[in-house]
Amino acid sequence: MHKVTQLTVLDNTRLLLTFNAGEQRIFDASPFLERGVFKILKDPARFRQAYVAFDTVCWPEDLDIAPDTLYQHAQPYRSVG
Repeated sequence: MHKVTQLTVLDNTRLLLTFNAGEQRIFDASPFLERGVFKILKDPARFRQAYVAFDTVCWPEDLDIAPDTLYQHAQPYRSVG
């Protein structure tokens, strides 16, 4: 089971996530922001309120995305340098 241990907001739709195995992946939330309760996260100020709790990414308003979903939809991060 994947667990999110750290996040960095990269821009208005992308997060750099660190998982419990130390792996970093970039999650693009764009497709999720078109659906139901997640539409409010299209507001950049709200999206940037992301935080880690309960081993996953959460936002105010009791929004979260399951860690396995985040991992599955994220791309491996390749640092420069």
